[in-house]
Amino acid sequence: MISAGEFRNGVSFEMDGQVFQVVEFQHVKPGKGSAFVRTKYRNVKTGSVVERTFNP
Repeated sequence: MISAGEFRNGVSFEMDGQVFQVVEFQHVKPGKGSAFVRTKYRNVKTGSVVERTFNP
C-alpha cells in the first residue's frame, strides 16, 4: 500500500487484498491538530465507491 501523502486522482492501490482507484482526494491541514487526507476511492472489481479519511 502507498502512503496517504502519495494519493492522486487515478492512482491505484491495494488494501485488504482488493484493488482500489482514487476518484477524489483532499489534503486537509486544520489550524489545530494533525493533517489528514480525505479520500474517495472506487473498488476496481465491484465498482463501489467508498469515502475514508487517512492520516499521512
